[in-house]
Amino acid sequence: MGDPRYTAVRLLDKTFSSGSYSNIQLSSGLEKSDLDERDKKLCSAIYYGVIQMKLSLDYVIERLAKRPLSKMDSIIVNILRSGIYQLAYMDSVPDSAAVNESAGLAKKFRKTSAAGMVNAVLRNFIRQGKEIYNGKADSIKGMSIEYSCPEELVESIIKDYGKDFAFHFLSHSIDKPAVYIRRNQLRCSSEELHQAMGKITIVDTGELLPECSFIHGNGDITATEAFRKGYFHVQGLSSQCCCMALAPKEDDLVLDLCAAPGGKTFTMAEMMNGRGTVYAFDLHEKRVELIRKGAQRLGLTNIKAAAGDSSKFDPSLPKFTKILCDVPCSGYGVIRKKPEIKYKALSEFDRLPEIQYNIAQNGLNYLAVGGEMIYSTCTVRRAENEDVVERLLREHPELEPVELPQMLMRKYGSSAVLSPMYGFDDGFFIAKFRKVR
Repeated sequence: MGDPRYTAVRLLDKTFSSGSYSNIQLSSGLEKSDLDERDKKLCSAIYYGVIQMKLSLDYVIERLAKRPLSKMDSIIVNILRSGIYQLAYMDSVPDSAAVNESAGLAKKFRKTSAAGMVNAVLRNFIRQGKEIYNGKADSIKGMSIEYSCPEELVESIIKDYGKDFAFHFLSHSIDKPAVYIRRNQLRCSSEELHQAMGKITIVDTGELLPECSFIHGNGDITATEAFRKGYFHVQGLSSQCCCMALAPKEDDLVLDLCAAPGGKTFTMAEMMNGRGTVYAFDLHEKRVELIRKGAQRLGLTNIKAAAGDSSKFDPSLPKFTKILCDVPCSGYGVIRKKPEIKYKALSEFDRLPEIQYNIAQNGLNYLAVGGEMIYSTCTVRRAENEDVVERLLREHPELEPVELPQMLMRKYGSSAVLSPMYGFDDGFFIAKFRKVR
């Protein structure tokens, strides 16, 4: 039987050295391992936890170790990170187990000479009360260390949306994300969905979004009868709100410009009661196939999925009454689910606003007079949100802003920013336009 801590450290070392996506790396690593289900959960908890709290853990190591982090072997660094994470954030793991297992890992990785140092750093951390940071909590540095978020990103969020917004957003960003699902009302009633979920409990969100529920507890939802029968698809609360804001009807012709993997496409097709038509495009055929397979499982026949470049006009397409323009973005709004994103430098996304504007502008070419378009992102950067919207309105006098549903009208600037501060699961941005001529 394999060792979950060993597997976690090996995968962490591979992830940090290659810059690959955490979910892909972990899924592949667990599939190749001989861990049982219990050990897979422990491995996953350590793996994701270390990625999520990397800056905080490194701050502790720099403070307690005699050698600079940059001069340590990468395996030893990841052993220390995982050990400190277990001590600081995993109440279910006894201190003695975290220390002894970590020191043992150094030997398993044939780094025997470092075992004593690992033991000393972890025991010193315990003696100091497992304290991460003792400075000013509301300073930029304090927030950076407390929530393991680069200082430049902390500053950016505060500058764009204020300190209260930043505190709420960043504190939620290190919580375990809830899993939301959308009931397929074309296939089942609420009672039928609950029954077909088996031992997995779901909790309805109520009047806010009647077909939305979140998963309570653990379990593989894809192994349920409900999943096999196409009773639901997985989709975040904020993403479902985005579709609600567009509000497609049975007689609408809808365009989803950047559709893969298809969650919003499915929700809109269901909102239309399986009528009308949703054209769903994505750049890569492999990702388009995900939309087709999902639509087939859900029994949605009013979806036309195809590969296409959302930034280039296709004259063969008709005019649409509703368009969803959910553009590629930096993704900072979903760092709770994809923690590695937050460690990217802001400069990596300098070109995005121009790309986003071009996609949205191209979308307008397909919009019928009187038709409505949603511009949305899953990020919390004004440069990718309000600034793009203001440019669109300024350079396209044929557009007028459309008021969003009341539940989304918690505003910063000219459009709705969804956030945990207001009861939503992710950071998300939504703006709505109408073509008046």
